Amino acid sequence: MTSLPMDIPASPWRFSVAPMMDWTDRHCRVFHRLLSRRALLYTEMVTTGAVLHGDRQRLLGFSAMEHPVALQLGGSEPADLAASARIGVEFGYDEINLNCGCPSDRVQNGRFGACLMREPALVAEGVAAMKAAVAVPVTVKCRIGVDDQDPEEALFALARQVVAAGADALIVHARKAWLKGLSPRENRDIPPLDYAIVRRLKAEFPSVPIAINGGIASLDLAQALLAASDEGPGLDGVMLGRAAYQNPSLLLGVDPLLFGEAAPVSAPAEALEALIPYLESVVAAGTSPHAVTRHVLGLFQSQPGARAFRRHLSTEAVKPGAGAGILVEALALIRQPRREAA
Repeated sequence: MTSLPMDIPASPWRFSVAPMMDWTDRHCRVFHRLLSRRALLYTEMVTTGAVLHGDRQRLLGFSAMEHPVALQLGGSEPADLAASARIGVEFGYDEINLNCGCPSDRVQNGRFGACLMREPALVAEGVAAMKAAVAVPVTVKCRIGVDDQDPEEALFALARQVVAAGADALIVHARKAWLKGLSPRENRDIPPLDYAIVRRLKAEFPSVPIAINGGIASLDLAQALLAASDEGPGLDGVMLGRAAYQNPSLLLGVDPLLFGEAAPVSAPAEALEALIPYLESVVAAGTSPHAVTRHVLGLFQSQPGARAFRRHLSTEAVKPGAGAGILVEALALIRQPRREAA
């Protein structure tokens, strides 16, 4: 695998970690930032209703060390999207992203997420409203289609309208979403991937940054998708979801391999050592250490002591009075593993 040539500027979307409900919260993002300086991080999806009427500090607050970080919004009403985007920028987010890909029933009932693939004009109105409201990039994350839609028609129709409305980039999950018959979990695996259609989209919109998401489990595949192939031009970015969360040590390769820069730390254990001051601060503020440590459980996959590491954090972090010391104790199990399979 080759790194980015130094004379070629990297797209802001060259590598990102996908927005994932219940996973990419503020604590997860702090941890991921310790593994990569350059990865673009995304919040979990936050609905416009929650932004406008909920506890904004709880929903939108984040650490300055997370930058660059994007806020993903769920909604369809242009005025609400514009107002929510303004609030997001006031909180300091570097990008506002509109979710047009989530297939859950709750999202469908709220007329946002993947069902918006059927309403490209409405999506374009929302993009235009947000572009008029904020100066940061406004982007769209979508599927290639839903249910019986022809992806060649649905994806390209959405792209044409949102690009005309001013969208700064498109992030395409290269699968259909089946809103009838598949659960959200099944929608992440069962619909077949179609990377080629995303390359064809890039060919039609050569000046628009286009990133790809879906089934990317290695940096080798990420690099291949960034490069031109027989299927079409290279893409401007790759977005990893479950692979980055479940095997976070993968993120240590992002900066050197995709940006030609040194990683923030040289080993996974160093990232956890760097996390300790943050863990101490959130515990002092009254947060359970489990809220932070649950995101690091996959860090030492297949290494000696990994099972003991996971077990220690899973059992000790939820106990009353638990503190940051549990992370030090868990690290010791990796450095001096007990006799058990990882």
